[in-house]
Amino acid sequence: MIVLKDIVPAAQNNIDTRFIILEKGKTTLERGNKMCLALVADETASVHFQFWGDECDYFDSGDIISLTSGIFSYQRGNLILRAGKRGKLQKIGEFTMSYVETPNMSEIHWIPDTSNSNKYIQEHVISPHSCLFPPIL
Repeated sequence: MIVLKDIVPAAQNNIDTRFIILEKGKTTLERGNKMCLALVADETASVHFQFWGDECDYFDSGDIISLTSGIFSYQRGNLILRAGKRGKLQKIGEFTMSYVETPNMSEIHWIPDTSNSNKYIQEHVISPHSCLFPPIL
């Protein structure tokens, strides 16, 4: 199991983690399928998560989710965590999980590692918090 602060962009299904849903955006239609973004977090970091189809209705804020074989990659210019076609999401609890909202791993600019073109490294922080789900002051 990997913690959110240790995830890096990759086009492979290899992320096994758990997190709590902090906030869900509104559901939209993408190519005839439902899609919604959410801000999720664990005790180390937060990230934007993309739900597809029935997942948009099944999971709510406060749900604690286990993700198996997830993907952290760019989609339409946004860096998001998602289950993908082979990943699996499972609700494992509600409300009782410690979390932090910073750093937001989706708000970091990543660049290819010059010593390994299959890996990415952090270049700089775009924003200390989620630009899609700004903190309530």
